[in-house]
Amino acid sequence: MQGRHPDGSRRRHHPLPRTFRRRGSGRSFRAAVRSDRQGGRRSELIPPSRCFGPDPSIRSRRLGPRPRASFHPAPSRTPRISPMHLLDEAKIFVRSGKGGDGCVSLRREKYVPKGGPDGGDGGHGGSVILIADPHLDTLLPFRYAPHFFAERGQQGSGSSKHGRHGVDKRVRVPIGTQIRDEETMEIVADLDEPGQEVVVARGGRGGFGNEHFKSATHQTPRESTPGEPVVERTLLLELKLIADVGLVGLPNAGKSTLLSTISKARPKVANYPFTTLVPQPGIAELPGDRRLVVADIPGLIEGAADGAGLGHDFLKHIERTKVIVHLIDLAPMDGSDPVHNHEVIRRELHAFSGALSEKPEVLVLNKIDLVDPDEQDALVRRTAHAIGVGSDEVVVASGATGVNVREILERAWTLVKDAEAD
Repeated sequence: MQGRHPDGSRRRHHPLPRTFRRRGSGRSFRAAVRSDRQGGRRSELIPPSRCFGPDPSIRSRRLGPRPRASFHPAPSRTPRISPMHLLDEAKIFVRSGKGGDGCVSLRREKYVPKGGPDGGDGGHGGSVILIADPHLDTLLPFRYAPHFFAERGQQGSGSSKHGRHGVDKRVRVPIGTQIRDEETMEIVADLDEPGQEVVVARGGRGGFGNEHFKSATHQTPRESTPGEPVVERTLLLELKLIADVGLVGLPNAGKSTLLSTISKARPKVANYPFTTLVPQPGIAELPGDRRLVVADIPGLIEGAADGAGLGHDFLKHIERTKVIVHLIDLAPMDGSDPVHNHEVIRRELHAFSGALSEKPEVLVLNKIDLVDPDEQDALVRRTAHAIGVGSDEVVVASGATGVNVREILERAWTLVKDAEAD
């Protein structure tokens, strides 16, 4: 009989719809038909994941929604900073606030038919101010947020009401930041003292209201002046390390080892060149509550004054030091001549800036512990004579063992005080 199963039973529809969504769940279930072993058929609910399975006994009328296309996020626009890149340069854009316009208004009150002008002045625009903050030590934040805008002044209004002044934008920068105008390359300011500040974009003055233009012959003026326009500038920030003493020398001359010995700084120390990639400051304490700020300048190479090996990025940090401690490796791994290595550094300092080569210098013959004790005296005399100084004018030391490290600091302290007195 049509409409009946082989066993003679009447066909019955499943009471559930073929597709429904469980409340509170993101899964859709399908009403599928499965063939049983006795030749009959029964309905059951199966999730969509099983609808795509290889079981041929499952037939589904609906395979569910189409799978979504794979989502590939857009590349981030945040600039990536390489760990080897010095975070001591940044470019910022500053804009002061526009001055508010003056108001044209005439007083209108009951029983006062001719009240005269009462237009108020516009408020002054805010300025952009850079402040030296001793708690900052990097220009990294300016790489991600380089725009600084001051607030504009409000317009004047009637009843002789002046507009509100714009709020200044105060930007904090590390001590030792040098500011240049990108267009003219002139130095705007050199912030080397805590709390020192400079106005880099002055806000516009507010315009005059019409009450400023009244006179005995001109009692109802209808003119006013607009506020001064904004000042926009692109500035280049350059952070130069401020230290009393700068450690210079060829790569692997022992500068980082000496800094870790005389201070609590912990620069990376390894037996290969260019271990130090960024300047490392440290504070050396001497008896009598004396202190020296010592900076480990990354190793210079021949041609550094021309930019080789990031030479300009390293040499600029020596400009603000008062004294140079020049380390010469007495036992270089590459077998080079210590006298030649001394000449390379002196030549690069002079080529970069004549003032660098004239700075007071403490000459240190380092790594004496790696020299045979029987040959130490002869090597020191020979090296000092070739450089053109006496044996008593150099300090024979070892940063690793601490030999004569105190002598280096005492000589540097004396030279620093002499430089400050001048």
